[in-house]
Amino acid sequence: MNRRHFLRNAAAVTPFALGGGSVFAALAADDVYRKTIGLQLYTLRNEIKADTAGTIKAVAAAGYKQGEMYGFPNCGPMIAAAKDCGLELHSSHFEWDTVVNPKDDSLSDFQRILDKAREAGLSHLVIPYLADGNRRTLDDYKKVAANASKAAAKAKEAGIQLAYHNHNFEFEPKEGGKTGFDIFVAEFSPDMKFEVDVFWVKAGGVEPAELLKKLSGRVSQVHLKDLKAGIATPTYSTGVPADAFKELGNGIIPLEPILAAAREAGVKYCHVEQDQSPAPLKSIQQSMDYLRKL
Repeated sequence: MNRRHFLRNAAAVTPFALGGGSVFAALAADDVYRKTIGLQLYTLRNEIKADTAGTIKAVAAAGYKQGEMYGFPNCGPMIAAAKDCGLELHSSHFEWDTVVNPKDDSLSDFQRILDKAREAGLSHLVIPYLADGNRRTLDDYKKVAANASKAAAKAKEAGIQLAYHNHNFEFEPKEGGKTGFDIFVAEFSPDMKFEVDVFWVKAGGVEPAELLKKLSGRVSQVHLKDLKAGIATPTYSTGVPADAFKELGNGIIPLEPILAAAREAGVKYCHVEQDQSPAPLKSIQQSMDYLRKL
């Protein structure tokens, strides 16, 4: 059933619950995020390395309105290519050690990244990962939270929102049954936000829509991706099979409740991402086609 048919049918009946909100709320959420839908460009990292301009042009041609970069500040070719084809750039993952393992108390390296982000016109920066040594104990997570909160205050002064992108390892129970994610929720300052990756949330044994509801007002962006049926969860290793990553609609993660919860939680942007694919350009088109049919 396509989206228009669904809307006509829904209008003829009493609104029903869908993931904690009405069907109309879910459809409205779809409209909000589809107008600004982004692609995390890491999905096409190999293609970008081979042909940056051509690949970025293909992203725009597929219907994506913005790209979320990776590896900032080393993104000059992506920025130039995006400007040439009209693809908006608001957000980037960046060199996370400048915050997680700063060389000095003033976070001078991160300040340089902030300066370059302002020059590039970015409004969001995202800590994309934690190395093993930064997530072994709850105290490790507390240190990360303290550094991230300090960095978020500096980012706010620069007019930039700092966020943390989760994987699945943050949901692994540690001392006393607490998780690293519990620490972040408790100890991130109000200036520090989350970028929720629904695939990794699901892999960690948590329902993405429910997590978004719990984090209302604290999530700046969401990564939309799908998880292959039959993958055992929870798992706390990022070493999942390559074919676990699926195009939207080809896995087990329902999209409408997530979009509705994102809207209610005040999420600014949603980005499609697929960490692994044998044909990434084909995959991003399939995900876009699915979004259009909702």
